[in-house]
Amino acid sequence: MQDPFVGTWKLNTGRSEFDANHRPSAGTMVFELDGEGHYLMRAEGLKANGERVAERPQRFIPDGVEHAIPDFPGLTAVTTRLDANTLRGEARREDGSVVGGGTYAVSSDGKILTATNFGWDSQLREFQQKTVWDRVE
Repeated sequence: MQDPFVGTWKLNTGRSEFDANHRPSAGTMVFELDGEGHYLMRAEGLKANGERVAERPQRFIPDGVEHAIPDFPGLTAVTTRLDANTLRGEARREDGSVVGGGTYAVSSDGKILTATNFGWDSQLREFQQKTVWDRVE
């Protein structure tokens, strides 16, 4: 059986609930498994003004253990697998406070991924949003 997350996902803007400062007009997200069985997620898309944007690739190691985030001293990532179709990840400071995170849930039929994210963007604006992604066959 294929992993429910692995594959390419296209942003469904009509079903998503965007933060006021984050309103993409299109997006693609790809989940892959590396040689160690950890997830690598890459996302790119278009801002509302048509400008291309690519997110920093994220690694999810769903073992509930803190792992250093490369190039971000003092930050760790913790990912847990809530069930076969749900991952929750958080980025934490050394004092344990959470700076951002999200929950990624794949529908039981494997066709829809819903991501609920929160945190602070690169301009230090707090955000919270829910994005809905359709599997690309």
